[in-house]
Amino acid sequence: MYQGHVIPAVDTALLLATHGALASVVATPYNAARIRPTIDIARQSGLPIRLVELPLDCAAVGLPDGADDVDKIPAELHANYFSALELLAAPLERHLRAHPPYPTCIVSDFCHAWTVGVAANLHVPRLSFFSMCAFCLLCQHNLERFNTYDSVTDDNEPVVVPGVERRIEVTRAQAPGFFRSPGFDHLADGVERAHAQADGVVMNSFLEMEPEYVAVYVAARKMKVWTIGPVSLYHRNAATLAARGNTTTAVAADECVRWLDGKEARSVVYVSFGSIVHADPKQLVELGLGLEASGHPFVWVLKNPGYYGDEVNEFLGGLEERVAWRGMLIRGWAPQVLILNHAAVGGFVTHCGWNSTLEAIAAGLPLVTWPHFSDQFWNEKLAVEVLGIGVSIGVKEPVVWQAVEKEIVVGREVVEEAVRSIMDGGGEGEERRRKALALSEKARAAVQEGGSSLSNLLDLIKRFEVDAGVRTTE
Repeated sequence: MYQGHVIPAVDTALLLATHGALASVVATPYNAARIRPTIDIARQSGLPIRLVELPLDCAAVGLPDGADDVDKIPAELHANYFSALELLAAPLERHLRAHPPYPTCIVSDFCHAWTVGVAANLHVPRLSFFSMCAFCLLCQHNLERFNTYDSVTDDNEPVVVPGVERRIEVTRAQAPGFFRSPGFDHLADGVERAHAQADGVVMNSFLEMEPEYVAVYVAARKMKVWTIGPVSLYHRNAATLAARGNTTTAVAADECVRWLDGKEARSVVYVSFGSIVHADPKQLVELGLGLEASGHPFVWVLKNPGYYGDEVNEFLGGLEERVAWRGMLIRGWAPQVLILNHAAVGGFVTHCGWNSTLEAIAAGLPLVTWPHFSDQFWNEKLAVEVLGIGVSIGVKEPVVWQAVEKEIVVGREVVEEAVRSIMDGGGEGEERRRKALALSEKARAAVQEGGSSLSNLLDLIKRFEVDAGVRTTE
């Protein structure tokens, strides 16, 4: 139910519906409210898509009433939250049996291991959905498959990822494995077992970007993989882009566009660390001063300004006054894809969440990579070491590790240098931009007629057609 998972899942459902499948999106009430505008727009245009709202039984697992917004649940209660999600199995099965047509397939986020039982009871296939790339999944799988960390005594000691041609180094602190943290071992083991039993994988990536990693991952997992991304390219107009992911944005989409329209092509750097990360107050100040010193116009998204005290907010107010002509601070949710695809935007400072990374690739933008945790260090390695479209900010340890927040402050001088490296050109900068634009062309071709992603999407639908001719996916 994290936004980095929900948004591409909804985009995938829209794509399936666009090509003839009846897609039902299952969500809890809070998330249903966030995605309902997008679903309503699709339904009004005639797409066969439904929104299924299933309430969480919070009291049964020790969560307070209304603890449906995962962004607001304290870290110590996240395990309870996943236990509450498991209780959705019986209500979901009852719904699917009672509301025809009968499902022909369940596509569930890989986190939802409990859907194994639902699919088995309904006697339908179950596919794992990954809002991640094959490079990340393969590298993580190989580390565990070959027990690479067994000889490591220090979580920050680098190891070489086995089973891939390119030399890739990582630490256990950077990539411990999905849910491999205290209190989550049961969930982590269940997720791995469920994925091993899946009837295939649906992945938000595209073949032309990482063909060798897709092929090796298919061989390692011995299961069918459908790469159907970038799924964000489903959205072709400002209305759906603005509604994507949230019911309300902190700034109107047309206001963003008007501000960007007044800037030169490729002159603006966009800065956002996604829907989960809260920057340390000291780090936030250094980031702001680095952006100011870079001399470039910027759009900076601050997820939750209420998280910070008066001193930080006073700093932000002063910064806005000093850079009023070239800086836009967005306090809250922003229409990210709309911004990234504007001609004025020339680079992206990102936490390397896969959605953000792939959206930047689709827009043809070079990256300053600033990973925080989870798959983000893998995505940085893909962008910087494999694809050659990124510059690392230099962070080597996760900001959040084993539920203990760390203070890792990157100085303003480093921020300024990194921004200039992707925005000011030069030989290396121009090469990164050339590679980013070439990848963008491949991404857009992949979702067009004859492209690999569209072909995979159509194959996925055809694979699970029902004899009556009504195509259904859950």
